Amino acid sequence: MTKSFVTITYCTGCNWLLRSGWMAQELLSTFGEGLGGVTLVPGHGGVFEIQVGDDLVWERKRDGGFPDVKALKQLVRDRIAPDRDLGHIDRATRD
Repeated sequence: MTKSFVTITYCTGCNWLLRSGWMAQELLSTFGEGLGGVTLVPGHGGVFEIQVGDDLVWERKRDGGFPDVKALKQLVRDRIAPDRDLGHIDRATRD
């Protein structure tokens, strides 16, 4: 089975490294070995993008800011394991 890789591109000038690292940690904690890895890519010009494979799932300018961790985990789950239950994160949206 091929594992998906997540790439988080963040603006270094905006000091979004800590935010990016925290989001990477949350994804790795939730999906563990279900992911092939999470890569942080420094960028510039206010960029903040999250990709799962080649699929751009979040773009700060397009999507209006930053995803909350619940939305991020659901976006990633929907691409790598759509049938997976995320526990309490899904309770409010699936009930």
